[in-house]
Amino acid sequence: MKQTYTGGMTTRWLTPEEQRAWRAYMAASLLLEDAIDRQLQQDAGMPHLYYSILSVLSESPERRLRMTDLAERLKITRSRLTYAVTRLEKDGMLRREACRYDKRGSIAVLTDEGFAVLERAAPGHVETVRSSLFDRLSEEQVGQLEEISAAIARGLQEEDGPRAAADDVPWRRRSSPTCS
Repeated sequence: MKQTYTGGMTTRWLTPEEQRAWRAYMAASLLLEDAIDRQLQQDAGMPHLYYSILSVLSESPERRLRMTDLAERLKITRSRLTYAVTRLEKDGMLRREACRYDKRGSIAVLTDEGFAVLERAAPGHVETVRSSLFDRLSEEQVGQLEEISAAIARGLQEEDGPRAAADDVPWRRRSSPTCS
């Protein structure tokens, strides 16, 4: 079904199959995020975003990363990241350092305390991800999930896509040289 909005723009409505797929995706992603968030709140007293910040830092060289690069990896706005980092810093899980290449930039550094919290929370997190997602899928479906998710992510991140310019989304803005 196609309808026209004011101004002559035609809406490409979802087909019944697309509508079912969209609703199934939304239900699954919201329920999965809720399950992960509840587990992390219960086991580590933190939301999934905070765990993700600690996890990304733990995988970075010297457990440190420029804030703009951290926002990009997490696909969140810099203001949302700043709020979360302030909280984690207050709790002693990370600290911020000035960037020696850019006086405006700062580096998030995972502390030993933050790493210990991450190590304690990781087994429960992995079990929740496994039981909530992967245990429900066949090997073939896991491959399909990866392929579909990667295609969506690629399409949304392409600089020449329909919504496009590189600076349109805060985490895609270019940053200065990597700080150390």
